[in-house]
Amino acid sequence: MPKMKTKSSAKKRFKVTGSGKIKRKHAFKSHILTKKSKKRKLALTHSALVHKTDERSVKQQLRLI
Repeated sequence: MPKMKTKSSAKKRFKVTGSGKIKRKHAFKSHILTKKSKKRKLALTHSALVHKTDERSVKQQLRLI
């Protein structure tokens, strides 16, 4: 039986923390940055956690389930 492959797009976007939570980056930080305030861009820099309603689907894509 071959191994299950993870979704390449998911493994590039998400990291699993030591406690098992999933970290993600914020959207809207790649281009058209001139009209966004410094405060807004700084807030988007910090990583966030995946919401609990989406956790199951992300774990499935990472083959953690």
